[in-house]
Amino acid sequence: MLFGEHDQHLARIEQELGVSVVSRGNQVAISGPAASVDAARAALNALYQRLKRGLDVDRTEVDAALRMARADDGNGEPGLFGQLNPEDAALRTQRRHITPRSAAQAAYMRALHDHDLVFGLGPAGTGKTYLAVAVAVTMLMKGKADRIVLSRPAVEAGERLGFLPGDLREKVDPYLRPLYDALYDMMPAEQVMKRLSTGEIEVAPLAFMRGRTLTNAFVILDEAQNTTPIQMKMFLTRLGENSRMAVTGDLSQIDLPSGTRSGLHDAVETLQGVTGVDFVRFTDADVVRHPLVTRIVRAYDARDRGEKAAPAARQRADGGADRGDRQPS
Repeated sequence: MLFGEHDQHLARIEQELGVSVVSRGNQVAISGPAASVDAARAALNALYQRLKRGLDVDRTEVDAALRMARADDGNGEPGLFGQLNPEDAALRTQRRHITPRSAAQAAYMRALHDHDLVFGLGPAGTGKTYLAVAVAVTMLMKGKADRIVLSRPAVEAGERLGFLPGDLREKVDPYLRPLYDALYDMMPAEQVMKRLSTGEIEVAPLAFMRGRTLTNAFVILDEAQNTTPIQMKMFLTRLGENSRMAVTGDLSQIDLPSGTRSGLHDAVETLQGVTGVDFVRFTDADVVRHPLVTRIVRAYDARDRGEKAAPAARQRADGGADRGDRQPS
């Protein structure tokens, strides 16, 4: 179970770390660069501990263990995964057992348990919203929260829903679908519907948060980059007694009209250093979807960096030409 069919998990570790892994019975010999050997050992130990807890190991889990092992600083201290409490390291929902698949995800899960307000920032596919919903569901199941409130800007930033057909729920549901998807991935459908009907789980557009105080709740704001500063301040000040809040967004995918400042960007600048607030930043290395998604994110980032660098290069070139024109021949 640890090595995989035809030792495919060992082959994956060899390929990713550039080491040689030879198994003899229940013993493994690893050779290669010292840092890579340490990472391979840490990955195998993490996967073995996962099996001992009764969880499966497949290729995605092997890749996750490798990401976590690479994140260890090699000074003998436990990596981020090892620093998590056992009950936090694996989130047990009714349908899934969820563990962090990157160092940033481990830090994010720890922050969601330790801080009242957490900002998860980074590209699509890094698990920002999914893990926040997972933590919220486990806290609801354990009685640590009385309800879950999930929100996002309904139509990018404008929330102009009147032109859509149907009643209110039919208007907003398509824009809240990612939140429903995460819920259905962790709870049986009948449980989701029951808790939605009783109000234990609420999924609503951002505009519906005004004037409320959310107590004893786990509150999540998704796609927060598409809020304005006024909307963001309004949402953050809804936090009531014994509640926690997670705010997720990707500052590279702002859909606000040109010239409108993102509320997420404004909040990140304003709340730095505020006690009880934590920020976790994800990168393309934390993308846990199809491997192609990582390459797509990197390609777009490279293009954006090139577009930003081009005007500066032209300005330097123009400046150099101007100075040259002023020099005597």
